Amino acid sequence: MRKEVIDIYKKYGIDVDEVLTKLKDVKISLHCWQLDDVNGFENSGSLTGGIQTTGNYPYKARNFAELTQDLEFALKYIPGSKKINLHANYQCLDIVDRRDITPHQFKPWVEFAKKNYVGLDFNPTIFSSPMLVDNMSLSSPVKEVRDYWITHCINSLKITEYFGKELHQKSLMNIWIPDGLKDVPADRIGPRSRLKDSLDQILHGYNYDKDVMDVAVESKVFGIGVESYTVGSHEFYMNYAIKNNILCLLDTGHFHPTENVADKISSMLLFNDRLAFHVSRPVRWDSDHVLKLNDDLQDVADELVKCNGLDRSYIGLDYFDASINRVAALIIGARNMEKALLKALLTPWGLLKKYQDELNHTKVLALQEELKTLPWGEVWNEYCLRENAKSEEDWFNDVMDYEKNVLSKRGN
Repeated sequence: MRKEVIDIYKKYGIDVDEVLTKLKDVKISLHCWQLDDVNGFENSGSLTGGIQTTGNYPYKARNFAELTQDLEFALKYIPGSKKINLHANYQCLDIVDRRDITPHQFKPWVEFAKKNYVGLDFNPTIFSSPMLVDNMSLSSPVKEVRDYWITHCINSLKITEYFGKELHQKSLMNIWIPDGLKDVPADRIGPRSRLKDSLDQILHGYNYDKDVMDVAVESKVFGIGVESYTVGSHEFYMNYAIKNNILCLLDTGHFHPTENVADKISSMLLFNDRLAFHVSRPVRWDSDHVLKLNDDLQDVADELVKCNGLDRSYIGLDYFDASINRVAALIIGARNMEKALLKALLTPWGLLKKYQDELNHTKVLALQEELKTLPWGEVWNEYCLRENAKSEEDWFNDVMDYEKNVLSKRGN
């Protein structure tokens, strides 16, 4: 990296080396389900619960060996600290009914994580199951259905705790349910009351070690087949999380298209010790497109940095595109998340805040626009060099070689 670049940022009070050191320590949780279209290893049939992928690009991973092979390849091209985010349907050893999962089913994942120096996060899989009855799970009016999913989530707590203890770093368990109604409900409070009771039973059903894991709950504004009413709304989970001292997870695709998810971060950090994120790219709805380095992504990264939220947040990715090379999709989105964080860390927020407090809004706007043309791309290249991650052109050529020599041999 040229000395001129370092000096440019130094003029604004930014130490580039300090920025790169801080960025390296920010853990990004990579979602394994990008590599196989959320299918998992249970052979449970087609996706249900409002989950769907679009596209028919060939060569998706079909089993644990292929998926971890793809993950190991992708990890080489994503700089910084990383975790792998798993769903319960990615159990891979002596597969059992989801109600009966234990740490045993996920031992190969722990071995993979240790080998590749990554952490693990976890999610109960509350979709694509015959026990998802009429789009209801933890809020179902049928006690047998609720009990099934409560047991699944309690066992998921034990698995998440196992990850945290084995890997000596905190693991996050996140609960998302597709529960809701297609048309206007006759009763809104009933399902939400049942969901509250189910969550209470889960949290009190196992005394998990809070030193090695956290629990989060994730809302959604609507979904396929539940267009009129979602039981687990943002307001429900935000209040539940604060009252029960767990985390509220914000998925950037789970809000109305006119809502600015980044704007929520400062308010929530004032009242929550920690936050969690699934970063996605919604196109008109929760379409889970691959992350681009666009304004929405940059706004989230900016807020996390200027609110001093990086050390108080879990950052996970959540998109799945079956229309392009899946390994490339994982790499592109992850690198864009890192780029957004880098740009945010290279921004002199102290100076901008000073001008704002002085009511010098003209100077704020002028400086914000000037910063956009600074040579952050050269800093990015230096970061990739230090992390042994290749430049854009080089990694893409490697992916195409991998497709030709490995993926195409799978015959799917």
